[in-house]
Amino acid sequence: MQFDFDRAFSQKLLMLAPMEDVSDAVFRRICRARGAELCVTEFVNAEGLLNRSDEAVAKIALAADDTPTAIQIYGSDADHLAEAAQIAEQAEPAYIDVNCGCWVPKVARGGAGAGWLRDPDAMVAMAKLVVSRVALPVTVKTRIGWGGEDRMPIVDLARRLEDVGVRALTIHCRTAKMGHDGAADWSWAARVREVVSIPVIVNGDIRSANDCKRALDSTGCAGVMIGRAAIAHPWIFREARARLEHRPRFALCREQLLAISEERGPRRALHAMRRYYPGVLRTVPGAAPLIRELNAALTLAAALEALDAYEAAGEPTEVWTRDLGGD
Repeated sequence: MQFDFDRAFSQKLLMLAPMEDVSDAVFRRICRARGAELCVTEFVNAEGLLNRSDEAVAKIALAADDTPTAIQIYGSDADHLAEAAQIAEQAEPAYIDVNCGCWVPKVARGGAGAGWLRDPDAMVAMAKLVVSRVALPVTVKTRIGWGGEDRMPIVDLARRLEDVGVRALTIHCRTAKMGHDGAADWSWAARVREVVSIPVIVNGDIRSANDCKRALDSTGCAGVMIGRAAIAHPWIFREARARLEHRPRFALCREQLLAISEERGPRRALHAMRRYYPGVLRTVPGAAPLIRELNAALTLAAALEALDAYEAAGEPTEVWTRDLGGD
């Protein structure tokens, strides 16, 4: 089935980041089984693809069950990146992602990865060329700047990348010079989102399910990309989805409880809801005591108070705030 790009990015995606020597087919399968909704391959060297190196070819080989997965390419030569995108397209990924964010010196020093941020004009021209060569959507993963700028270039750069046809942006909210040091400033993802109409994904310091929700709430982004935290704890995706959905689940319980009460009376509503609570609340961590309290409630007011109290007191639970390492 063809990947519906626009539909996927309208649903607050939880994405596995591209990580060299980590996000291979096996790890993607592990994370997808635990809630990752979209995966990105390890970054693939453009020159390696053009030379048909065994390593590069193996990285873009996608099994039938490895979906949806995007292929990420990197390199310092725009023409070679465009040719590599055409080769990658033949593997039928969800889309093509261009790495403009890798800060590792051996990559960035030669102009690849975050090295493109030292010349935003060249980066935009490169993206335009890649977009023109493939039919699949092209996205860019980048940082907020090379580092040391008085004003980070990412906001203007994002507008320009959208203008040349880039379909989504993943913003790692550090500069290239910061590497993994210092705190990621998610406000930059919010600023980018405000000036473009394409989806923006926030990345950096996503360490827990609570971080996922805070990042989405504070930026309004279309999704979060999780990296190193998933290495130690691939369940983070499932926990994050539960964290994002627990409020709607409480709202559903209230709505259904009140609707049945209005139609059949409070007493019948309390009894009828006992068959619904376990299913509706099944993904809410630590909900078992709440379900017991709801089942034991003798009045409609007591049941509603129990829902309100759990939602307020349960805002950070251990599973949602566990520090799993940044990305």
